[in-house]
Amino acid sequence: MRFGKTLRESIYPPWKDQYIDYSKLKSMLREDMREDEDVPWTEDDENRFCDEIFNVQLEKVAQFQDKTVNSLKEKAETAFEKLKDMAPSDEKPKSDITTARLKELKGELDAITNEVKELKKYSSANYTGFLKIAKKHDRKRGDRYKVRPMMRVNLAERGFNSEQAYSSLLTKLSLMYYAINQNLDEGEQYQPMDLDLDNQQEVHNGERYTAHKFWIHPENLLEVKTAILRHLPALIYTQQAGKEPDGNNDPKITSLYFDDSKFQLYSRKVKRQVDASSLRLRWYGNLEAQPDLVLEQKIVHENGLSEERKFNIKDKYIKQFIDGEYKMEKTIQKMERQGQTAEAINNFKATVGELQDFIVRNKLEPVLRANYTRTAFQKPSDDRVRIAIDTNIAFIREDTLDQDRPCRDPGEWHRRDIDNGNMSYPFKNINQSEVSRFPYALLEIKLKEEGGRKRPRWIEDLMVSHLVHAAPRFSKFVHGVASLFEDYVNNLPLWLSDLETDIRKDPQKAHDEEEQRKARQAEDAMVVGSFLGGSAAAAAAKMGSYKPATSSPVGKSYLSERAAREASEARASVPPTTVSGPGEEETEDGSSQQRSYGTLSSVFPGFSLSRYSRAKRQREQLPEGVTKPEVWLKNAGPLQVEPKVWLANERTFLKWQHICVLLGSLAISLYTAAGENLLAECMGVAYVVIAIMAGAWGYAMLRRRRDMIVERSGKDFDNMLGPLAVSAALMLALVLNLVFSYRAAFAKLDAEGLFVNGTEAAFVGELV
Repeated sequence: MRFGKTLRESIYPPWKDQYIDYSKLKSMLREDMREDEDVPWTEDDENRFCDEIFNVQLEKVAQFQDKTVNSLKEKAETAFEKLKDMAPSDEKPKSDITTARLKELKGELDAITNEVKELKKYSSANYTGFLKIAKKHDRKRGDRYKVRPMMRVNLAERGFNSEQAYSSLLTKLSLMYYAINQNLDEGEQYQPMDLDLDNQQEVHNGERYTAHKFWIHPENLLEVKTAILRHLPALIYTQQAGKEPDGNNDPKITSLYFDDSKFQLYSRKVKRQVDASSLRLRWYGNLEAQPDLVLEQKIVHENGLSEERKFNIKDKYIKQFIDGEYKMEKTIQKMERQGQTAEAINNFKATVGELQDFIVRNKLEPVLRANYTRTAFQKPSDDRVRIAIDTNIAFIREDTLDQDRPCRDPGEWHRRDIDNGNMSYPFKNINQSEVSRFPYALLEIKLKEEGGRKRPRWIEDLMVSHLVHAAPRFSKFVHGVASLFEDYVNNLPLWLSDLETDIRKDPQKAHDEEEQRKARQAEDAMVVGSFLGGSAAAAAAKMGSYKPATSSPVGKSYLSERAAREASEARASVPPTTVSGPGEEETEDGSSQQRSYGTLSSVFPGFSLSRYSRAKRQREQLPEGVTKPEVWLKNAGPLQVEPKVWLANERTFLKWQHICVLLGSLAISLYTAAGENLLAECMGVAYVVIAIMAGAWGYAMLRRRRDMIVERSGKDFDNMLGPLAVSAALMLALVLNLVFSYRAAFAKLDAEGLFVNGTEAAFVGELV
């Protein structure tokens, strides 16, 4: 079907004047003229076309889309405020909430939801139209100027065909639907709607998994792998499983995807139609090694769950099976000889019959090959968390659409030039117009759904980090067809525009945005929870439960503040190629000065007890392209403290208590033995005060150092203020005791008339 007809059929009548004027742009390109009637394409023609497509059509569509998105958000906010007003309270019990008002509000939500769906179709149709008309220009009028690259960049900057603008809106709508349904249908028990709307749920062997997909920039690939390896071991493929020359290498995986000549499976999958299916033939390693071939069908049901049907087949039977001439009779006979149960045999027959009927009925044949290298991470005998990273991804045409120059021999089920020649990435020996290389690595995280079990914290941190770019609806089959068969399809996937942007992110900015999103989501869920009350409120609150991360702007900590402060100071006062060690800050004259709590260096800057450490942390020149990390590697991962660290802190505390007991014993003994001696009583009280100070200081330092261990602080643990204060107090008490005793002794001698020499008396007076 030509795209002009597809565009006309997809127009939403209320917005008919806001679509791209595809016919006008085609007429400006003189698309319908024959070559002998065509006139030369001039500079003025080029300027008029570019002005029309970029400044008129693109601006019209972009402004309307932005206006509509903002309008939908305002309507959703208005509906949310109405729902909050209906929430029960002491003055307004729940019984006063009328069913009519809730039904009216639900109708408003239905209208908003329908408009969001129409806006998605509107965006997709215009996105495809702009790319197709740009391609027509480059093919017919692009001798001097190519506008398609500029068009892709413009579409990416304006967020065309992207669901990121709708995610928060859909989340809020799902919460409101859940709250209203709970109140309208009291007899039915609704489950909280999944707020993670973009992620695919799958069923494997009766177990339900949630799949999360991300792109990884090549510069972040090693860091992502090391982050995963801290928690999951790499899955080693044996030679028998992967059929690789070296069983320790990551396997090369090949998938052949099936479709018909009109790409109906692709269209249904892009449009997310009910029971959209895809069919592929997959194997590991080289085909010459005779690996196990798996034919599998993935079906996406109406409830969003995906189901797989698959069985193994030998390569010599594939062509016959596709043509409907072979029904796996030999495999069935082998199962019967092995004595397998009748139920297993009947299930196998049903799966084989369904897949073969699906192929024959839809006239499917191989059209696309996807080749990639897979690195898998999983704990042995534990499938709760499964992670796979695909690299060196290449898509290759495997079709016979061009009868004169087919990519694959119509009499074969695969391309023998690739498999017999043992070609590998980057496939430079085939026609480069038949291959498309994906620029990023693909990360897929599958988490088993278990009631009441939260996903691991490190998984959450990785999924929202700056190292990955979310691509929830990404499909190798869809992307390969869109990249290599653009002339044959009229709908393009959501993520194509993201390929024209830099997916790398600023670490702090990405973290702050995610924390703020979680905070808003939790706030909305709490509002819905207060509306529901009871167990339903607890379920809604669990959906939006949120605890600020340690370094988030909502929940500040010493560690985050110190890291942010050091980063800002480094940017403000240090050249980009220099770095100061942790715990240092630059002074005005450029010297590096150690700042540690409670140390002599903080009291007397010229005095330091760690000159060697300071020398090791002097400024160093960083290699070109390497930047100072804002979060230290020592702060990554779960907190693990050796027992000897806690015991050392406790030993220091016990030493202080020992000093406290000794001083207290001395003070009590002195006070009780003082008798009528006022000086002895005063000194006893003074020693008691010093003993209390020593005990309090020891306990305070025990708590302080414990907090520093938990926070993984980079500060020094030594503290000289306490020992100095206790020592000074003791010295002062002893000196005062000596002075007062000396004066008392001479006063007694003077009273008894022992000083007869005035000069001697004056000398003694000067001493005291």
